[in-house]
Amino acid sequence: MILGSKWRFTTLPHFAFDAEKGYGLYSLVASYEGIASVTSGLGNSPALVLNADSRPLSYFPLSLWAWQDTIKAVFLGRVNVVSEYDTVVHSPSSGIKLPSVISLKKFAPMDRSPAFTRFNVFLRDTFTCQYCSVNQSANDLTFDHVVPRSRGGRTTWDNVTAACSSCNLRKSNRTPKQAGMALQRLPRKPSAPQLQDAGRAFPPNYLHESWRDFLYWDSELDPW
Repeated sequence: MILGSKWRFTTLPHFAFDAEKGYGLYSLVASYEGIASVTSGLGNSPALVLNADSRPLSYFPLSLWAWQDTIKAVFLGRVNVVSEYDTVVHSPSSGIKLPSVISLKKFAPMDRSPAFTRFNVFLRDTFTCQYCSVNQSANDLTFDHVVPRSRGGRTTWDNVTAACSSCNLRKSNRTPKQAGMALQRLPRKPSAPQLQDAGRAFPPNYLHESWRDFLYWDSELDPW
């Protein structure tokens, strides 16, 4: 099928994309300039992206591509279409259903060493204060140095931990022992699979029905 340079949409599925509710947006690195002047208004039809082994590239944030990137990847022959929305986009001579699930044709190896970021620290610690064990949102958690920087502590996986504002303020410029505050677990550098497993504990608030067969969450399932 040849995709034209201009497209319009006919129907829009009942789907609300909200990154703050737990699912993210991934962009395709390669682009194709032949697909241009795409009608805006279809931004709520992302595709779940699976690796070549049929597992999601990421659980948290969930690996999703915008529909524009998905169409480009299909046109370039880099993905297989696994499932589709009812939404159809048209060129003057043809139409195509928007994919809802795609899989990469070439396996993308997982990085063995995850990036050292604030978000990944919180994910490693399951968004839980490591002093009082209270779950917090990413916006409410802080980045605590177990050994304070003023005492020679470094900003590394092994010396930073998630802490709520109250515990961070109480601990102040002291070690946990000096503050009389026990850590729930010692911070360690996680592997990429460990972060993937941690992300499975946080399913998004919305899952399109076509995604469910490819997602496995560490949460209790409804009986059926």
